[in-house]
Amino acid sequence: MTFKTTALAATLALSTVLAGCSIGGGGGSLQYFTGEYTSRRDMGYQIPAVPLYKVPREFQRQIVRYKTAEKPGTIIVDTSAKHLYFVLPDGKAVRYGIGVGREGFEWKGDARIAMKREWPTWTPPREMIGRQPELAKWAGGQPGGLTNPLGARALYLFNKGGDTGYRLHGTPEWASIGKAMSSGCIRLINQDVIDLYNRAEVGAKVIVL
Repeated sequence: MTFKTTALAATLALSTVLAGCSIGGGGGSLQYFTGEYTSRRDMGYQIPAVPLYKVPREFQRQIVRYKTAEKPGTIIVDTSAKHLYFVLPDGKAVRYGIGVGREGFEWKGDARIAMKREWPTWTPPREMIGRQPELAKWAGGQPGGLTNPLGARALYLFNKGGDTGYRLHGTPEWASIGKAMSSGCIRLINQDVIDLYNRAEVGAKVIVL
């Protein structure tokens, strides 16, 4: 084998290794769920299809290799990479793209899922109404629906101090996935939050990095 051939082989091997790496112990993708983003009927609501060609591949739901000491069923949120991992057995995880809190609204820590709700009511906090007075009309709660900020599902996070005020929830704003623009909650595409809702159990541990 010539020197050029050897060097080329080494370069290709290195590129393959690097392509399989990701932040937070993740590895190469084992399965994509591209067929799961079509329009669907859910509890009387018609969820629109997501134009996947506009969503970067890294933020589309997929099963990946993932090394962690946490037990299956744990949820790990990597806010810097904009990924949420649902831990599976055998060194794997379901990885979802997420939107996170914008500057000044970030948070980290451990919590547990205390409640799960389908098409939940959204009640803006008093502080948010102070910043956006037009939300005062929802002070008593905005009914669930396609335009509700919590989307199709919400998982409510509590810690030892009680309700953290933070949620893992859906959003109709698929273009916000992979960005930092929420008021602190972790948002997922509606089709993805339904999948997460069906997998996660009340009492499950949530780690936000």
